[in-house]
This record gives sequence, structure tokens and C-alpha cells, in this order.
Amino acid sequence: MENIDKLLAIEEIKNLKHKYFRAIDMADFYLLDEVFHENIAVDYRGGTYRWQESGKEAICTALKYSFHNQAAAMHTGHHPEILISSSTEASGKWYLHDIFYNFKDNVVTQGTALYEDEYVHDGKTWKILKSQYDRVVETVSPIDENIKFTKYMLKDKGLKI
Repeated sequence: MENIDKLLAIEEIKNLKHKYFRAIDMADFYLLDEVFHENIAVDYRGGTYRWQESGKEAICTALKYSFHNQAAAMHTGHHPEILISSSTEASGKWYLHDIFYNFKDNVVTQGTALYEDEYVHDGKTWKILKSQYDRVVETVSPIDENIKFTKYMLKDKGLKI
């Protein structure tokens, strides 16, 4: 693979991961369907949880019930380290910063994590095949009663629970 092709693949994978973060924060499950490979597997290891799942349908369903109208979320990925192995395979590391408000349980989870992903090119576009992370820092605390939420996207777009 030529250097220009590798650089293009790296930019496409950056866009793919950014779409993933945007899709979960905005409950855009049509977009999630586009970024995941059919055989995707996830393993997310936090301080208070471990979530393992495989298959696009099962993962998208679980995410719908996590990013619902009683939640607000912000996920950003930084410092991508992407390695192109071939014209159809790549891997990447991302530094995550996230905040997740769970209004149903009145808690906010904040932290950072290191994602390690695997990507495949299906002939048209890159897809996420495997995604895992380990928390670097995680805090869970009650939502401050003095915070006034004037807008949160999931209230309107998330699954009504």
C-alpha cells in the first residue's frame, strides 16, 4: 500500500471513530449501523462495570437502552494512533474522555479510557470490527442538585424509557 493510500485510510478511520462517538451521544442508531461491522465485538472494562458483547444487532440494541431519554452523554476521542496493516485491515488506539449523566439513578460517571480497536475495509468503507477499552480514570458521583440542564439531546432523540 502506498503512503498516500495509507494516509487516506488513516483519515477515513478517524472519521469513522468520530462518527461512532457522535452516534452514541445523539442516539443516531442509523449511523451506528453504518460504522459497525456485522461481526463486531466489544469489551469495555471500567471501574464499576465490564460490558462484553458481539454482533452488530445485539450491540446496537444494548446501546439503545443505554443512551436513552433519561441520560446525557459526551464522548470525545483524542490522540489517535492508527496502524494500517493492509488495504483491508487496520488497528487504532484512542484516548477517550467522557461524561455520562444517568438521570434515572441520579449519578454522573466521568473519566478517561484507552480504546484499542480493529478495523476492516469491506470494499466500500472502513468498519469497526473490534473495540475494547480499559479505564484510566473513572469517577461516579451524585448529580449536583444545583446543576440546571437547559438542553440534552438524548431527552429528545433517545429511547423513551
